[in-house]
Amino acid sequence: MPDQPRVPVTVITGYLGSGKTTLVNYILTENHGKRIAVIENEFGEVGIDDALVLDAEEEIFEMNNGCICCTVRGDLIRILGNLMRRRDKFDHIMIETTGLADPAPVAQTFFVDDEMEAGMELDAIVTLVDAKHLLLHLDDDSRAEGVENEALEQIAFADKIIVNKADLVSEEELVEVERRIRAVNGVADIQRAEYGKIDLDSILNVHAFELDRVLDIDPAFLTETEHQHDQSVTSVGFDVVGELDGKRLNSWMSRLLREQGVDIFRMKGVLALKGEDQPQVFQGVHMLLDSRPFGSWAEGEERRNRLVFIGRNLDRAELESSFSACLVRS
Repeated sequence: MPDQPRVPVTVITGYLGSGKTTLVNYILTENHGKRIAVIENEFGEVGIDDALVLDAEEEIFEMNNGCICCTVRGDLIRILGNLMRRRDKFDHIMIETTGLADPAPVAQTFFVDDEMEAGMELDAIVTLVDAKHLLLHLDDDSRAEGVENEALEQIAFADKIIVNKADLVSEEELVEVERRIRAVNGVADIQRAEYGKIDLDSILNVHAFELDRVLDIDPAFLTETEHQHDQSVTSVGFDVVGELDGKRLNSWMSRLLREQGVDIFRMKGVLALKGEDQPQVFQGVHMLLDSRPFGSWAEGEERRNRLVFIGRNLDRAELESSFSACLVRS
């Protein structure tokens, strides 16, 4: 029997709130004829993205409460190994990393493990950037000495860069964002997008990853090295049963983002509003907030609220107390 071709793997990176899950949904719902196995990694103690990824025939695996490039990397190798035992069920693997992931250790997986390298090909590292907030993250000088700037690392290692949320900024701002990207990575293909909608042929099966280029960036790429996250960035999440008063919730969220928006890199949740027949998805990035209905409640399903904050100076007790105050009291 001839050797089977290696399975292409796309690694999707991007800082918190750049739109990775939106891109994944777009890929899963487009008619591209590919069978894709999706691996998700969330930085947070309460899983949200599993509820935000649309139902599809593709197989979806989720890893919570750890960064894919650190504590759960062993899980990644295990899941990939299990996948390869069923390789007849998919044509492509897509890994969506947490917004705090350094792509280098993730990419290493396909070169330092012989079994992984024999069965899979790292096709491309695709990095999404948030056109509205990228410069804020690139210029963040609040990190301790030696702590990596993940937004910078993600751009440096990208084969393809998607400037997402292009509709939120002016043409002049887009040009400046692209100039700053080019200063970090002068060879990656850059394209603009709204809501992650792009030409899928430009990021899937493109054979864009070049090991020699990566070794120029990081000569120690094939050597196991310690990855030091910004320890001031933490996650606070909670899961609360009940229905929410819409007016109180809007007032609380508006006040929270107005007062702490600079420190809240990402907020996302699936919430149950009184009088609404569908779950409501809330997404926040700094001081921008968006909400919309998503999916449906299962018959007899208990109404509950899952909410996660990622940022600095997060007061767990205060957040949970003030959020719970928005519940409808019987």
